[in-house]
Amino acid sequence: MTGITGFLGSHTAIQLLNKGYSVTGTLRDTSRIESIEKVIRKHADTAHLRFVEADLTNSEIWNEIIQGIDFVQHIASPFPRVLPKDAEELINPARQGTLAILKAAAQHGVKRVVLTSSTGAVTHGKPKGKESGTFDENDWTDPENISDTTPYFRSKTYAEKAAWEFIDNDQSGLELSVVCPGAILGPVLEKDFGTSANLVIKTIDGSNPALPKIGFDCVDVRSVAELLILAMEKPEAANERFIGSNGFLSFQEIALILKKEYPDRKIPTRLLPNFMVKLISNLDTTIKPILIELGKQRRVNNAKAKNMLGWKPVSNHEAVLSCAKSVLELGIVK
Repeated sequence: MTGITGFLGSHTAIQLLNKGYSVTGTLRDTSRIESIEKVIRKHADTAHLRFVEADLTNSEIWNEIIQGIDFVQHIASPFPRVLPKDAEELINPARQGTLAILKAAAQHGVKRVVLTSSTGAVTHGKPKGKESGTFDENDWTDPENISDTTPYFRSKTYAEKAAWEFIDNDQSGLELSVVCPGAILGPVLEKDFGTSANLVIKTIDGSNPALPKIGFDCVDVRSVAELLILAMEKPEAANERFIGSNGFLSFQEIALILKKEYPDRKIPTRLLPNFMVKLISNLDTTIKPILIELGKQRRVNNAKAKNMLGWKPVSNHEAVLSCAKSVLELGIVK
């Protein structure tokens, strides 16, 4: 598994270990081993967990790591909280890393690679006036449409397209399954949290007097981990793409869920005009990546994952509340 220190990676490792799998987790920095192992050990027996330092773009290391491996869960991908000046900082590692892993997997007899993509590779890059709607696995983001994509969404799109092209030309028998999650909420396990958790953090921490007219198709991290494992285990998931999301939530809807649970906290519910959000983004650069969502409702259809794989995601209500509970308990929000 790549990206074991991440929000989704650590949850997926826990579920794999609890199902009896031996897990080799890759990370970029060995100094993180002790802390992430401690986090995982709270939820699973780590006797069959080992760690390996690996950089996504180092093709040689994957040939060493992947020998004797049955399945690869490729979860790692750069996801900064602030937009990079050069989009290639995200696009190149995402695409080259995916190809390096697929080549090594094909060479060493891996049964299946499960690639974590994103609904950002499905729902964006649309013509003006057609940004809102309901999308499914047949839809693709147009990464050439710069005005309706972010560098992150372009990186996920290019990486996934490269993966499918590789499989189309591969003769080894390697199988690929792709899962495209929406904005991932749910319980944060440590202070190095997933970027999507900011949807809850920014709403509950009292820093915003009002909310942008923005929303996302959301999903609980535990449900995404479950779907990644279903995509790995189920024969019918071979060479299929799955939406891994569970319904649209606006900032205002998230706020109302939190307000009901935490009535004594200062949680905003009124909406900001769009021009104000754009002005504020010049001061708070973490808002910049979500400006393209202003006034849009990009929804996705998760019927394929439910019907083909029997996926049963937990409710978004639970995803929001468990995220809030965890960030308060960990002291991320005071």
